[in-house]
Amino acid sequence: MTPEFSLIARHFTHRTRHTLLGVGDDAALIQPRRGHVLAISADMLVEGRHFFKGADPQALGHKTLAVNLSDLAAMGATPRWATLALALPKLDDAWLAAFSRGFMRLARAHGVDLIGGDTTRGPLNLCVQIMGEVPAAKALRRDGARAGDDIWVSGTLGDAALAVAARNAKIILKKQMLTGMSRRLDTPTPRVTLGTALRGVAHSALDVSDGLLADLGHICERSHVAAVVQFDALPRSPLMRALVADRAAHRAVQGALLAGGDDYELCFTAPPSRRAAVALAGQRSRTRVTRIGRIVHTPAGATTVAVVDAQGMPLNITHRGFDHFG
Repeated sequence: MTPEFSLIARHFTHRTRHTLLGVGDDAALIQPRRGHVLAISADMLVEGRHFFKGADPQALGHKTLAVNLSDLAAMGATPRWATLALALPKLDDAWLAAFSRGFMRLARAHGVDLIGGDTTRGPLNLCVQIMGEVPAAKALRRDGARAGDDIWVSGTLGDAALAVAARNAKIILKKQMLTGMSRRLDTPTPRVTLGTALRGVAHSALDVSDGLLADLGHICERSHVAAVVQFDALPRSPLMRALVADRAAHRAVQGALLAGGDDYELCFTAPPSRRAAVALAGQRSRTRVTRIGRIVHTPAGATTVAVVDAQGMPLNITHRGFDHFG
């Protein structure tokens, strides 16, 4: 057995629970449950673009799977299977062991079978294809928002973006604050349980990966509506609230809340008549949910996302989210 296949066998071959045929053949064999359809997504993480050089491999293993689980959460799907493709500068047994620990711990927590993948030499690049099941016709989508819907978001926003800014020396954070915010960046929590609880409740949903305004804008575009977001309603962590009084950090805080990436929270819309059901979904999934605005009719054909202050006055926001080619 070559070193490559030896490492795959040691770190990435695990017992499966939902799979007809897993790692070890030319392709895996899977079968969704009766009455369900497959939800499939893929995400790539590139060193220096999506994570810092020298990132802790165990945390990186967690995040590599978490960002993909977040996509299924946004669809209301139950995760089942994943493939993993790795480009590695070199074969490093200790690095792969730590990466596998982080990846497989999260996989087991969500009942995900690792069923195949690929490895090659190259700049560090991590790519997962995630597959899950959702009852036919019950998937959450981006194109279902309706005028009059409430806009909701799970968890809190902005911590991960401030951690990135601090690591890039664009803002200074106290050590304890940076440590707390870095946890949100390095080991995000995919809101899978909330996503499945919102089936039949939410009209539309997606995960916030590139920034709230940019991602909410995708819902507006696909649903042919517009949105009004109340800035003061955006949920903030205790660490974020501690920065509110710091005038020097005001612009960074505003940017992180509205346009920071790496939140991996769910943004979704639901009719006002379903507020109690949304609250119950949050309680059952042990996830904070916050109403942050409303969906409105599209003004003059423009699918815009406006941000207003406590008095309802519009805020001038120039930066709206992460640009993968910016």
